[in-house]
Amino acid sequence: MDTSDGNGHEQQRQSLSEVHGSVVTEVKGGFWKRLFAFLGPAYLVSVGYMDPGNWATDLAGGSRFGYDLLWVLLMSNFMALLLQSMCARLGVVAQRDLAQASRELYHPVANIFNYILAEIAIAACDLAEVVGMAIGLQLLFGFPLTWGIAISVLDSFLLLFLMQLGIRKLEAIILGLVLIIGGAFAVQVFLAKPDVGEVAAGFVPSIPSSQALLIAIGIIGATVMPHNLYLHSALVQSRKITRTPVGIRRAIRYNIVDSAIALNLALFVNAAILILAATVFHKNGYQGVSEIQDAHRLLEPLLGKNYAPALFAIALIAAGQSSTVTGTLAGQIVMEGYLHLRIAPWLRRLITRLLAVVPAMLVVTLLGESATGDMLIMSQVILSMQLGFAVIPLLHYVSDRRKMGEFALGFWAKLGGWATAVLIVLLNVRLVLQQVEDWLLLPNAWAIEWFVIPGLLFAAAMLLYITVKPLLPHALVTRTQVPHAPFAGIAPVQKHHYRVVAIALDFSSADQKAIEHAVNVGGNTASYLLLHAVETAGAWVLGSEISDLETASDVQNLEAYAASLRTMGYACEPIIGYGTAKKAIPALVKAHGAQLLVMGAHGHHAVKDLILGTTVEAVRHMVDIPVLIVR
Repeated sequence: MDTSDGNGHEQQRQSLSEVHGSVVTEVKGGFWKRLFAFLGPAYLVSVGYMDPGNWATDLAGGSRFGYDLLWVLLMSNFMALLLQSMCARLGVVAQRDLAQASRELYHPVANIFNYILAEIAIAACDLAEVVGMAIGLQLLFGFPLTWGIAISVLDSFLLLFLMQLGIRKLEAIILGLVLIIGGAFAVQVFLAKPDVGEVAAGFVPSIPSSQALLIAIGIIGATVMPHNLYLHSALVQSRKITRTPVGIRRAIRYNIVDSAIALNLALFVNAAILILAATVFHKNGYQGVSEIQDAHRLLEPLLGKNYAPALFAIALIAAGQSSTVTGTLAGQIVMEGYLHLRIAPWLRRLITRLLAVVPAMLVVTLLGESATGDMLIMSQVILSMQLGFAVIPLLHYVSDRRKMGEFALGFWAKLGGWATAVLIVLLNVRLVLQQVEDWLLLPNAWAIEWFVIPGLLFAAAMLLYITVKPLLPHALVTRTQVPHAPFAGIAPVQKHHYRVVAIALDFSSADQKAIEHAVNVGGNTASYLLLHAVETAGAWVLGSEISDLETASDVQNLEAYAASLRTMGYACEPIIGYGTAKKAIPALVKAHGAQLLVMGAHGHHAVKDLILGTTVEAVRHMVDIPVLIVR
């Protein structure tokens, strides 16, 4: 059911409510003890910067161009640190995740478009994890790749177990996996013995060819991931901080330190992969190594150590397992933030994983296992192309003093942020133009002209809208007088006595207003029905047979409302419905013979009603009694 505050504005839901504010940060001790309380969110984010998709782009970049693209990794890391620190600022100061912030900034059509892009980005990320996990199992145990892809569905439920342990234990487990990855590559780089001078020269910017540009954009997409921006802005809210200027400023500072440590560890892993590929493959004439399987096969003969391939495979499995957590959490965040739709975590995880497993299985079956490398690289390019649609709303929100107050970005931070956004967009525009030119040379170019190009033009128009919209002043609302029929007089007013008044509650600040208006109309002589719909996925399927934590919490809340009203002398009955509020509320009203329904307003505008629908609009058309909508 839609929530609203007393002024008709949308009531903000907590991001990742199961862990929101669950970690106490006001601890006694010095800097290090306080810092330890904040360390953690960035490590969950950092695993997205070293997932199997990064391996493919790093291997391709190192084997084809030696150390030449190391500077891209370093630049990407600076960009990532800047953007992730902005996400932390958004979560700490505004208590919003990026999906919630975008929902506030833009028209519903743009938000639906942004939501779809975010889901595509998450699916692309999960695709890399599925393929990487399958390859790791194949390399270590000899499983066929299709078996590995099928097995990867089972780890969908790993997150459910880990989340039960609490956010701090989850962070510790992820940190352990990250250290396994880092340790494995530290050993392999030590065995490879790269030339330090040549490595240093790789940090001088250069793009050797158009193919190098594709790899460079893939590296940026693999390093700065759009779903990580959504994730970080939500995870920092797991810390309970003092909501004072000093407390907020301290939280921002500690989260920046957390981000710097975690992302530099991710930089080490990515740089180690590229350096390993450049030293072991490029220098030995193996300049076409982009397949993880080929890299694994060549490591033993080129390094001369039989345990090097095993370390490589173990690190790959650890990367896939750690990254699977971030995709699930990010999916939950974007769905709740953009759509205000929450489904069971196991169902959300299964949907996300199946969106990755199905295309992976099709590609491997139809094109063979040799296509996995190109599939991994393309997944990272897709991620890179989503970046502008995530970065620009983030910049607009954290730069707005009306929303962020004294914690809005300063001049230099804004300059760096917009420079990053412009660079990302320009690189992607060049990549898209280059790809379209290649496609137009194909025999069936008409499909590109009729379908692909219009889609790209629409995406470009949406990106322009997302960039410009927050900069425009609010349009003035004008009212147009329309001729009406002549005044025909008013019949004598009759006073209505409502014996049964229904009040739709959603446990937000709007409830107080709804109850006040209801009892003012019904007085002490009416009886009141306190209605609430449980809208979880389980409630939709099982109805009144559902027995979960959220339903129990809703029943408890409704009983508390009823007990409070009874102490004030009002007769009332709490009634729980199941499924969507749009259907459950009218059914309860009819079943219990209510004569008046009181509801809180949602604050949507006409177009939003058209795109998303609203509880108020749907309910009032489905009942045949008066409906009082309270703001």
